Parts: sequence; C-alpha cells; structure tokens
Amino acid sequence: MLYPLSYRGVAPSSYSLSPLTRRGGATSTLLAVASFSHSTGATDCVAKRLLPETSTVLSNGHLSIGGCDVVALSHEYGTPLFIYDETHLRNRCREAVAAFGEGVAYASKAFLCRAMATLALEEGMCLDVATAGEMHTALAAGAPGERIILHGNNKSVGELERALEVNVRRIVIDSNDEIDRLEQLVSPERPANVLVRVTPGIEAHTHEFIKTGQEDTKFGLSIASGAANAALHRLAAIPHVTVRGVHAHIGSQVFDVDSFGKAAEILAAFVVPLGLEELCIGGGLGVAYLNDEHAPTIAQWATAVHDALHAAGLPDDVSVTAEPGRSIAAQAAVTIYRVGTIKELPGIRTYMAVDGGMSDNPRPVLYGAGYEVFDPEDVNAERPRAVRIVGKHCESGDVIIPEGRLPAGIGVESLIATPVTGAYGYSMASTYNKVPRPPVVFVANGEARVVIRRENLDDLLVLDA
Repeated sequence: MLYPLSYRGVAPSSYSLSPLTRRGGATSTLLAVASFSHSTGATDCVAKRLLPETSTVLSNGHLSIGGCDVVALSHEYGTPLFIYDETHLRNRCREAVAAFGEGVAYASKAFLCRAMATLALEEGMCLDVATAGEMHTALAAGAPGERIILHGNNKSVGELERALEVNVRRIVIDSNDEIDRLEQLVSPERPANVLVRVTPGIEAHTHEFIKTGQEDTKFGLSIASGAANAALHRLAAIPHVTVRGVHAHIGSQVFDVDSFGKAAEILAAFVVPLGLEELCIGGGLGVAYLNDEHAPTIAQWATAVHDALHAAGLPDDVSVTAEPGRSIAAQAAVTIYRVGTIKELPGIRTYMAVDGGMSDNPRPVLYGAGYEVFDPEDVNAERPRAVRIVGKHCESGDVIIPEGRLPAGIGVESLIATPVTGAYGYSMASTYNKVPRPPVVFVANGEARVVIRRENLDDLLVLDA
C-alpha cells in the first residue's frame, strides 16, 4: 500500500522568498531576503537544492537558515560549527512516515544525539541503533523499548541483555553466533521479537566500502546459500523467540531506485512462502552532494519498493518498513569553517587550510566523497577560484574538497561553508591530533539552540587514567 507523499522541496532555478528577522525575535531589525541565483556550472553559486529547506539569502548576502544569520551564529558559537535546520529534519521524518507508515525507523548512525532522537520520535519514527552506545542515547532521550530496533553484525551478550531488558521492538539477527547468545538469554519474562538480516545478492552501484547487499559482505545471512532459511527455522524453534520477518540492506548512497526494486523482488520471492508478517528493506537512499547531482526523494524510493513488492506478489497485510538515515539528516546541515592559511603553489594549485578537517568530516578521506564549498557571507557570489580545501591535521590526506571553487575574495580569516554535512560528519568525528569536536546547533523560527556543546581541551583528558 502506498501512503500520501510530502513535498521534498526540490528547488526551481530562482526563488521569491519572504522576509524574516534576525535571530533574537520579532523586535529585531527586518532584513529583506534576496533570491538564490540560478546554478548551472562549476563556477556558479551553490545550488539551492543542496541547502537546508529554510535557507534564504539576506539582503547583505548572508546565508540564513531557520531564520538565523549563519554568519552571526559562526561569530557567536565559533568555528568549526555544524548548523542543522530543524524544520528540514522534521519534514524528512514526516515524509518517511507518510511513505512507509508505522514502524519506519531513523537510522541513527547517520547522526545521533538526544535532541535528534527526540525529534525523530516526536515525528512518529522508531530508532534504529547498532551498538550499546546508540541504544543508551536513544533511551536517554526517552525512547520506549518498543520504538527501538537493535542492529549490529556482532552484538555482544551485554547488548542483547540490555535489549531484552527494555523490550526493544525488534532485534535484527545477523549471524548464527547471535542466535547462540540469544538462545541463552531469552525467558518468559524477557522474550525476543526478531528479524533476520538476509543478503539478497544485489550489487548496488555505490562505493565498495558502503556496499552491503552482495554475497561477499560481513553483514547478514545469504538467501542463495540457504543460510538465511536455516537461521529462520532455527530461531522459530527457540522458546520465547518470535520471528517477525526479514531485513535487508543493499548499501549506502544508492541513487538508482531500480537497485532497490530488484532487491525487493528477490526479498518478496523469499518472504511470501514463509508467511512472515514484516519485511524491512533497510536504508541506503542516496542524496545529492554536488551541484550536478540529483537524487530520488524518500517518496520516490518508497514508490519503487512498493511497486516491485506488489508486482512480486507480496500480500498487502505484510508490513513493509524502512530505515532512512542519510536522506533524513544529510541536507539538513551545513558546516562552517574559518580559513587559517593559504598557500599558492604556482603552476600546481592553491591550498586553503581551515580550522577543521578529517576529524569532523572523514567521508572524503574514507571513500572520496565530494562536496561543494561557498561563501556564507556572499551566497550568490560566483566561484571562479580553484582551491584545494584541506584541514589542520598532520596528514597529507586530510583533504575536505580536492577541487573546490570559491569567490576570488576569500582570504585568511574568511568563513567558508560546506553543505550536506548532516549525515556521517559529526557521527564519525574523532579527536585526532587532539582536536576538539565542534558544537552542533539546531535552528528554527529565528532561534538557535546548542544540542551538542563544543568539546574543550579538558574534555580530551577525561579518559586519561
């Protein structure tokens, strides 16, 4: 069954935007809001569709998100700084619930803190967690056990015990070793509702490190080899364990909805004869990071999956769930940096070093992820200057953007912004070189609130014995 769609807000080539106030309330000085310029080439301004939904350009050229001047926020909270559009987050959660219905879960590995968990719960989502730490954060945010789904390819006895104590909605079984552990832990007082993670044998078109649906993977149990079917029958024979269905995840940053459709066909053929009540198709929907990229919406993804499952004969009473993460959080945020050093190497390139780097965004280093960069003080400025944006860490590979474009006037002490940093930036952040992690600020209705404070130097010593 298809659910009503909510509009994703893909931007046309120009915008007529309403006025808004500076941060601080209705008594603040009104600033007129300019239009975003049309973006077509590498030197043009950043595409509006890459920015959070409430993004506007103030009359002074500054970027505003959630009614807050981003430049003012950078002065107030310092840099590097993650700024999240709360409205964007809520709209994507609502779109997911509309597309998949009750049981759809936010994949918290994309970005998790208590405020994010609370927001997702308020918008009707469950929370997908993969470790004791993620489960602890979800519980600290007030999540009831029935709104938590426990994942992970190597769940410890302690993690399984905690999941049973709080009566999580689902435990997603990933191996026979987990079945051994679970069998020793369940009881009449602590029953388990499980899904079995299966490998559908789909090779998604994405980076090797984020493919998970092919046969050669550390995740799940193979349908083709018979391992998945054997695990299902074994679990069904264990007292106090109820097998609710199967789960699959073909990879991350997948743009081709046909890949999801093919996986759905294989999964339907596997599930229908078993008479199971739930099929979770995981997450992995790609998002656009660059001006020339276009990605499907959550609603389009859901349509492709539901159509494929319907065509494959999946009964209407089977609950079809999903676990979007990146598509909820990625485009909700921008990261603001301050330029500290510029090195012109004649005939080679220009290096521009900022006050963050691989410690707050390891994606470019891990799998060559690409980003745009722009001037948050002059959003519509063309970007003719070719630069390599690098971080402050003691690694030649500490590169945020290998071939970035910026306005000619950007210099030392200038602010620069990278969009689409809401997923797998802060969540994968480290303190390499003992660089403290940045703060995270949520903005909405002209107000900003710190949801994760900036780490300080003393924080870096708290674990020292």
